[in-house]
Amino acid sequence: MKEVLDKLRYPTELICVVDGNVDATFRKASVFANKNPNVRVIGYDHNKGKGYAIRFGMAASKGDIVGFIDAGMDLNPNGLFMLLEHFEWYNADIIVGSKRHPVSKVHYPWQRKVLSMGYQLLVLTLFGLKVRDTQVGMKFFKREVLEKVLPRLLVKAFAFDVEILAVANYLKYNRIYEAPVEIKLRFGGTSTVTSQKFIRTVLAMLTDTLAIFYRLKILNYYSDKNHRRWKFDPELNFRVNVG
Repeated sequence: MKEVLDKLRYPTELICVVDGNVDATFRKASVFANKNPNVRVIGYDHNKGKGYAIRFGMAASKGDIVGFIDAGMDLNPNGLFMLLEHFEWYNADIIVGSKRHPVSKVHYPWQRKVLSMGYQLLVLTLFGLKVRDTQVGMKFFKREVLEKVLPRLLVKAFAFDVEILAVANYLKYNRIYEAPVEIKLRFGGTSTVTSQKFIRTVLAMLTDTLAIFYRLKILNYYSDKNHRRWKFDPELNFRVNVG
């Protein structure tokens, strides 16, 4: 990852977020950071989920363009070049990596493809998001978008990607475009579509997604008028700008 960032034509910082101090990851990553400038390792004691970890890292960032990439290495990090080129070309508010971009290189089971297509149809129906794939763990945002959006978010785990995109779109940051990625998803054991863990994850994601719809369309929770109801976390100290 660091080698890829060093080749970009932008000054960069790499923030590694350790989502819970449950093994030696923080120590090993810190050793690497100590030897490399512009690399920071941050984290907290207990696992809180992907969404929380991403927000935690973004809150610590400094750049005008802020992005994230999953650390599992299913995604080819060279895709960062492509996303940033698309970001600049479209003058985008948000660029999302997409498995269904015409030139993406994707390897994953057909069952997952069917589930993914069904979920994106649900997202389009509920939120009007004209994005063919919201779930790839590689996205870039203008900082001003995050300043408006992050303080409103609640999802800490499974549907974080949908919440951040839906709220940005609701706030009229709708220059959201897709870019190609190369991804090889590794499955087996508890990651198969018939495993109990996978089924629980799908159900939790559906529940979170419907909760986002309820907050957005029924409660108007994400409106500026309701900013006193937003559940601020002191660890996620991203500058609030309610206009």
